[in-house]
Amino acid sequence: MTSPVPATPDIATLLRAYHAADYRWESSGRWHPISIGGAVPELEQAFPQSSSFGLLSAWNPHSVERPEAVNRAEDARLLAQLEDTGLVFRAAFSAARNRSWREPSWIVMDMPLDAFDALARDHGQLATVHAHRGGPARLRMYRGEPGGCPALDAVDWVN
Repeated sequence: MTSPVPATPDIATLLRAYHAADYRWESSGRWHPISIGGAVPELEQAFPQSSSFGLLSAWNPHSVERPEAVNRAEDARLLAQLEDTGLVFRAAFSAARNRSWREPSWIVMDMPLDAFDALARDHGQLATVHAHRGGPARLRMYRGEPGGCPALDAVDWVN
């Protein structure tokens, strides 16, 4: 079920928040960072056969808060979808640096980009994080770039 996009989200503010957010993924009980615009050497080392890495969530579509029970149910649906792919994935999270918000997420290896984008849209996400081996982690914004947004590195506007 695709969530409708709110009529007037403050995309510039959300873009800045997403770009500055703390992204982490789990392996063997340790949380490893991902920075927008930075390389992902720990992911590349942990998954040497993987050529791409994508972090997505099912929580709070378009950054509109909803009840925890609904978020957990949608997260369970996303988990089932990831399990059905047969791809390798791990727990992850996204958070504001001051921890004013935090969302459970998943990082999936080697999901084709069109399938990854479709899954993000299915869960109403306004943004995800994606990286190709040897390249930087990039923020993927799922809408056309509106006027007035700051010019930030490593941002892809995906219609």
